[in-house]
This record gives sequence, structure tokens and C-alpha cells, in this order.
Amino acid sequence: MAAIPADAAAVTADGASRARHVAIIMDGNGRWATERGWPRLVGHRRGAERVKQLVKAAPDMGVEWLTLYAFSTENWKRSTAEVLGLMGIFARYIRREADAMAAEGVRMRFIGGRDRLDPALRDLFSWIEARTVGNRRLNLTVAINYGGRDELARAAARLAGRIARGEITHPTEADLAACLDTAGHPDPDLVIRTSGETRTSNFLPFQAAYAEYEFTPVLWPDFTPAHLAEILDRTSQRQRRFGGA
Repeated sequence: MAAIPADAAAVTADGASRARHVAIIMDGNGRWATERGWPRLVGHRRGAERVKQLVKAAPDMGVEWLTLYAFSTENWKRSTAEVLGLMGIFARYIRREADAMAAEGVRMRFIGGRDRLDPALRDLFSWIEARTVGNRRLNLTVAINYGGRDELARAAARLAGRIARGEITHPTEADLAACLDTAGHPDPDLVIRTSGETRTSNFLPFQAAYAEYEFTPVLWPDFTPAHLAEILDRTSQRQRRFGGA
């Protein structure tokens, strides 16, 4: 059984709570562009602008952690042009938003395997992580080249190494969690997927074991802070018992 999230104590007496950690599967960029007769990368660029808006608005809604699924381990199957275009969008976003994130108290981190990424992009990730490390208003985590099964396999290898070195004798769930890309992060309270698809797509399978899920038909480029606020209000009325009565 997965661990109860660290913020479970925030649940009110009637079982209701407002999500402090929201994870989003940002889906629908390509479809949004195709419906308008535009190249898919236009949708991805519009999606990046939506990220900028959500990052700015989220803290005022009580969101302290925002985790975004930007590029999966399976997305390498897309055309070379689209993949290269996406990587360029990631790089431009970091460069353009670095000053704003510093000013607005946003700490940016990345999860996912970095070995397959271009060295220049890896360096850019490390640079923005170091620059924003002291920020506390919003913890922004972006999943790039991320897959939940891949993360668990890598975590299991790290855990096996610790066991082999004698650092751990009786491994626990917490020991495995400490080997995940998200070590030190609270579990998500709420996972949102845009575009009308109702799949989790290998996103945070360990961490989201007790998360609430919300599937919206809104395509990501159309997903506004108002949509997020509406979902937060609605899901705050759900009772989260974490396996209890």
C-alpha cells in the first residue's frame, strides 16, 4: 500500500481538503492546432504560454506544488521535427521565464531520465534549478523524458545498490520513495488530465496512489486559471479517507 501523503493532516473533519499539490497531464496541444489547420508545434507553443499563466496564478489559489507532464518516455516516437521543436520550446521557456520565476518565488525542478536529452538542455535544467533553489512561493516540477515505470525501474536499481552496500537491511516503502525522482516532494493531492482522455499515461503511478483525479474535455491550450480554480473548488468537496472509514 502506498504511503499516506505528507499533507494528509490537512484534511478537515468532514474529509474535505483543498489541493496543495496539483499534477497535470497537459494533453491536447497537437489536436488544438490540427483543428485549426495549423502545425502541431503551434499548439505546443500556445501550451507553453498557458503554463506561464498557470504558474503565475496557482499560488493565489493555495497551490504550493505544481507538477506538469511535458514529455513522456513514449513521446520519442513522434516525428523528429516535433521532438526537436518541443525541446526548443522547453529551452526557450526556461531562458525567457528565468527572471520572472526568480521574481515570483518559483522554484523549478525536473524529473525524468536526462541521459537521452541534449547536453545543452541538461545544462540548462541544472542552471535554472540552481538559480531558483531558494524560492519558496511555488514548487514547479516539470516531467521531461519521464515515465512512471521507467522511474520505478531506476529507483529499484538505486535501492538495490543501497542494499548491496549495507545501507539498508529491510527495505520499506519509504526507502523506495527516497530513490524516486520526486524524493522530498509531497504526493500529489489532485491529478488533472486535459483533452478528454481518461488515461493516466504512466504518470506518477507510485506518488498518485491516493490522489484525486479530474478529467476535463478542455484542450490544454484552452485551459485557463479559471478552469483550474473551478476544479480546485469542486474537488475540495470530496472526502479523502486514505483507506480509512
